[in-house]
Amino acid sequence: MEWLDVGAVADLPELGARVIKRARPGLADVAIFRTQGETVYALEDRCPHKGGPLSQGIVFGERVACPLHNWQIELASGTAVAPDEGTVKTWPLRVEGGRVLLAAEALSGEGAAPAVPACPMSGNCG
Repeated sequence: MEWLDVGAVADLPELGARVIKRARPGLADVAIFRTQGETVYALEDRCPHKGGPLSQGIVFGERVACPLHNWQIELASGTAVAPDEGTVKTWPLRVEGGRVLLAAEALSGEGAAPAVPACPMSGNCG
């Protein structure tokens, strides 16, 4: 798998997100989230409900709340929390030497990405 360096973990706001632009027009951007527990996730920056920018939502625990209608999305799986239904794409990432490395496929728009486990900042991503 090819990996792209998308920045330093220290540059990600705790309980926040940073947006990475996709290469192909018409594709939602990728949001890199950081939890208070210093774990990072990569999700499509579009709520499955009305397309709200998840990167502008509130991160709490291992979830993000969409800023439009407060849908809660699990960061690890991209799945909406019941009673809401829907999913957003997630992509593999890892942390090495304090840098966040994102799977290149996330930015190229190739294929559907499966849900992946979280990657702690220690870099032990399984």
